[in-house]
Amino acid sequence: MIVAAVAIVSQAVILGFLLVTLRRTTERVEDFIADLRQRLAPVLTRTQILLDEAEPKIVDLISDAAHVVYLARGQAQKMDRIFTEAADRLRGQLVHVDRILTGALEAVEDAGSRFRRDLWRPMRKVAALVQGVRVGLELLRSGRARGNGGGDDRVEREEELFI
Repeated sequence: MIVAAVAIVSQAVILGFLLVTLRRTTERVEDFIADLRQRLAPVLTRTQILLDEAEPKIVDLISDAAHVVYLARGQAQKMDRIFTEAADRLRGQLVHVDRILTGALEAVEDAGSRFRRDLWRPMRKVAALVQGVRVGLELLRSGRARGNGGGDDRVEREEELFI
């Protein structure tokens, strides 16, 4: 029993020692936490104040950014409509110009055909008439020359004219 009593007393002493050590450690931890709270409290307070002050600005900034995006989207859609309309108008004008140029080219071609038909045909006829007059004049000259004795030359000239 003495051994049991000594063991119980030694356990009580060890438990007392552990209790004292635990209390000291607890006090140190509490002091550390209090010191940490003291040091962090102003930082957290300042941070909270900054966040409280910045929150409306951030909300306004986000709202403004959303509005800018909305306006930019609207402007992009307007620009798309404008460019689409301009491209359609340009396409229509090009078709119109093409029709005008095609009509002008057809008119020029028709005028060229008429010019050839109406001017060159009479010119050919006039040229043929002039050629006929020349031949006639040459025949008259040759007739005079024949009267002077050149009958064989006349036949040769006539043959040359018909060839």
